[in-house]
Amino acid sequence: MRSSALALTAAAVLALEGAALMVFVVIDLVGLLAGEAASLPTAIALTVLTLIGVVALFAFAAGTARGHTWARSGGVVLQVLALALALASLTVQPVVWAFALGVGVPALAGLVLLIASARRDPRGRGAE
Repeated sequence: MRSSALALTAAAVLALEGAALMVFVVIDLVGLLAGEAASLPTAIALTVLTLIGVVALFAFAAGTARGHTWARSGGVVLQVLALALALASLTVQPVVWAFALGVGVPALAGLVLLIASARRDPRGRGAE
């Protein structure tokens, strides 16, 4: 069954967020190889956790494109977490507006698209 345009757009947002997060993994790896980590075990753990986030975002993007409810649910959770991170960044002085907007705007757009795609699902539920 064909996915709606909203679901495909939501999947594209999730995939773009996954690609953006992958850039941070590459930056972390370059820093690790350059010996810039103050604590090697902590730096490795952070890089691995970030990579898990990348894999999750790509999996949710693929599942959302196919209309799976588990993927939309996971995507919603990650969008809410990203919104919380963006809002929390507003409490740090000086406020880094590029970060707050760079994380918050795509998260809000993804959240709206995921909810809208779930509401417009012609089957009443996603393919399981």
